[in-house]
Amino acid sequence: MFTGIIEAVGAVKRLEPTGGDLRVVIASGGLDMDDVHIGDSIAVNGVCLTVIAYDSASFSVDVSNETIALTSLKDIKAGTAVNLEKAMLPTTRMGGHLVSGHVDGLGTIVKLSEDARSIRLEIGVPAGLKKYIAVKGSICIDGTSLTVNTVDDVIIGLNIVPHTQQRTIIQHYSKGTQVNLEVDLVARYLETLLLHMDTADRSKVDMDLLTRSGFVK
Repeated sequence: MFTGIIEAVGAVKRLEPTGGDLRVVIASGGLDMDDVHIGDSIAVNGVCLTVIAYDSASFSVDVSNETIALTSLKDIKAGTAVNLEKAMLPTTRMGGHLVSGHVDGLGTIVKLSEDARSIRLEIGVPAGLKKYIAVKGSICIDGTSLTVNTVDDVIIGLNIVPHTQQRTIIQHYSKGTQVNLEVDLVARYLETLLLHMDTADRSKVDMDLLTRSGFVK
């Protein structure tokens, strides 16, 4: 599990086609590698990957064809900047929200505009994910935990403050950039719970119950 608070921006050093899929070597940038071990999880642009080799300045991961097909990692090349976050510890401050590192779909940057020192992003999202996205709820964009400001059809709006611009790959975004999306875990689990409830129990779930349970303010 991760928090969506990016610890460092690294860069792809090289791609190594291996046995039909891909091994990627990543320069760790400012990521502290002192407590990293073989088998640890590191989120790369929001994709949970397993460390298979490392040194003080880099680490290697294997990327399956499934991951290549479903995430923006299919577009990386040597020199590509990537967001990095090590898996959270039980003592980690939950500065963002619970992030699994399992990408739900790809979004596309449709507009960037300045708003004082912030940047406003508009991102097109797959129609099937819209139901999981709520105004003022959380969403993970390339591993970065962000708050949704607006939801309009299949376009969501986000505000990026200067700190986040400087500490993540968002600074490199342009119109047409594809980004990894992970929706809030609570929304996914709530849907699954409702789908498996019988009709009588499902009828008991209303706005009053959701408000009393803390899901709606």
